[in-house]
Amino acid sequence: MAEVGVIPPRAKGAKPWQWAAAPKDGFHVLRHTYASIMLEAGESVVTLARWLGHSSPAITLGYYAHFMPEAGSKGRTAIDGLLGKQGELHAIRNSPDSPQGR
Repeated sequence: MAEVGVIPPRAKGAKPWQWAAAPKDGFHVLRHTYASIMLEAGESVVTLARWLGHSSPAITLGYYAHFMPEAGSKGRTAIDGLLGKQGELHAIRNSPDSPQGR
């Protein structure tokens, strides 16, 4: 990123992980911030894992799942769709797993 001018170049004599953009905590803080922002914006965990060089999206999820804006809400929405306003269960008509779909 320093080569293209996004962050200032490393100071002369600085360790490989030390950058002027994050002098106290190093480049790792910038990396963590970037990943957090990407997930909050809705970027795919699989894509982010590839960008970060993680061997598996599971590693990325382990560090950053709490930044995912829809964490937990998709499951609740699905259940709410199956339950009526009075708590009645509604079958999903075209699902191959429902009795109506077989």
